[in-house]
Amino acid sequence: QVRLMESGGGSVQAGGSLRLSCTASGFTSVAWFRQAPEKKREPVAHIYTNSETTSYADSVKGRFTISIDKSVNTVYLQMNSLKPEDTAMYYCAADRGIQSGWVLVSTSYKNWGQGTQVTVSS
Repeated sequence: QVRLMESGGGSVQAGGSLRLSCTASGFTSVAWFRQAPEKKREPVAHIYTNSETTSYADSVKGRFTISIDKSVNTVYLQMNSLKPEDTAMYYCAADRGIQSGWVLVSTSYKNWGQGTQVTVSS
């Protein structure tokens, strides 16, 4: 298991934007998950690092964008039009060889970051 490095969380008002970063080298899949207090961890977005093919949870489609800068081995999550219900701890996860039907399933990943808090106020 490899500990991933995340950054970029913070507090914003509804409608605002934040960008999260995850440094992850040598993986073919990188994903973001989030977990709010007393709720289950849920998927946010995924990117295949080679093809840069992306997928999103319905709750963030059209507002969040996942991307990769291969020159610095960093995956970004650009979050726009933030809502109070986006408030959660956000986790980066990475692994190799995950098939497309499993990329938004948390148990597919062995490597996780420590989490970064995102708080959106109304």
